[in-house]
Amino acid sequence: MNEIIQPLSQKNALIIADDWHYSGQYAFYDMTADPEDYQEIINPVLRRDAYYEFLDHQQKLLGFFVIEPIDRKKGIFEIGLGLAPDLTGQGLGQSFLEHIISYAITHFSVKKIILDVAEFNIRAQKLYRSIGFKQARQYEQETNNSTYTFIEMTKDF
Repeated sequence: MNEIIQPLSQKNALIIADDWHYSGQYAFYDMTADPEDYQEIINPVLRRDAYYEFLDHQQKLLGFFVIEPIDRKKGIFEIGLGLAPDLTGQGLGQSFLEHIISYAITHFSVKKIILDVAEFNIRAQKLYRSIGFKQARQYEQETNNSTYTFIEMTKDF
């Protein structure tokens, strides 16, 4: 995966928000499923400088991620990510996440990464575990007009 990582453009933010639709239970991750997430990604002021796009060498949008400091002095950051719906389930997740981690370590001096994943998303949990993330806790969170169980996973660097 030859990648280009750069701040998320407005054009690509709108593509992610309006055009990316996942199938089955993964529709949970559609931006339109959560008005708060939708507003954050489409509004440059709310997005701040925390969102990045992941492009191939031909400028095709492959994915995105958001990185936010939990404790900048200690190098603790939380990351959220999304791979384009037509690319999921093809074995690209590990390379995608490893590129994001490498970028985060280089550009943000990350020492620890926190990822939150919906309990039903066994596929993502398996990927995160395969590259060394460990479950830190399980919690309930209101989102998408209901309450869901999430698993917080962490990895130290």
